[in-house]
Amino acid sequence: MAENWEREILEKLAFSALKEQRRARHWGIFFKTLAFAFLFGLLYLAFHGQEPAFSGKHTALVELNGPIASNAPANAEDLISSLDEAFKDKDTKGVILQIDSPGGSPVQAGQINDEITRLRKKYPKIPVYAVVGDMCASGAYYVAVAAEKIYVDKASLVGSIGVLMDGFGFTGAMQKLGIERRLLTAGENKGFLDPFSPMSDKQKAYAMQMLEEIHQQFIHVVKTGRGARLKETPDMYSGLVWTGEKSIALGLADAYGSTDYVAREVIGAKQIVNYTQKENIALRFARKFGVTLGNSLLGSLR
Repeated sequence: MAENWEREILEKLAFSALKEQRRARHWGIFFKTLAFAFLFGLLYLAFHGQEPAFSGKHTALVELNGPIASNAPANAEDLISSLDEAFKDKDTKGVILQIDSPGGSPVQAGQINDEITRLRKKYPKIPVYAVVGDMCASGAYYVAVAAEKIYVDKASLVGSIGVLMDGFGFTGAMQKLGIERRLLTAGENKGFLDPFSPMSDKQKAYAMQMLEEIHQQFIHVVKTGRGARLKETPDMYSGLVWTGEKSIALGLADAYGSTDYVAREVIGAKQIVNYTQKENIALRFARKFGVTLGNSLLGSLR
């Protein structure tokens, strides 16, 4: 009797273990299938989510919105890729670079300017025009001068041909609070522009020298792009901004015109196709749900 009882218990435990293994196997298959479907969806959206839907002669549009920086939507890599796609399309009759930006990285702006210059030489029959919205300042204007013409609204803000380097210094507050900065460096200038250390006259002079070099590069690009159209004034390169109306008078811009106007009246192709590389839907979706979801799905594949 005792043996039968023990056997029944062992059989129940064995059957329970088998059921648990089957249940775990079924859930494993489910999560693997879900993971593959998720990854396939990401790949599909990445490669098929941004194809122009119009065929035939058209105006190609590339948008430059917001600050220009490597980690921002307006970054050189994406903008250059967008411009390349716009120019190489055999049905592109002209390209509009639509700008609404306060500027940003001179490196990123310089790379975009160089690419527009290269594409103009490679595709001499495809004109490229800059159309300004609310603002085209600093690095954004650095980009705009590579276009054949710049169109503005009378109230647009244009210019800011200058360079800045900003930051904060906390040495006064540290002294009041009795905080001591302990900074050890190998190299007398390794702590250059450290906000917790006082700035020496030598370091300030060196920083100003760097800014002046970049400023002269900016001025050279503007003069090269605008040429004889510029009506230079003593404060043209001082960092000031002007209205669209004043920028035309100074030769910083060419005429009034919106994106639709330039496409219809200047390029002669009113149909506009947007080639701007947006933040990929798949990547945004993945970021929204975070690394945790990705790890849990990938973990089911082990």
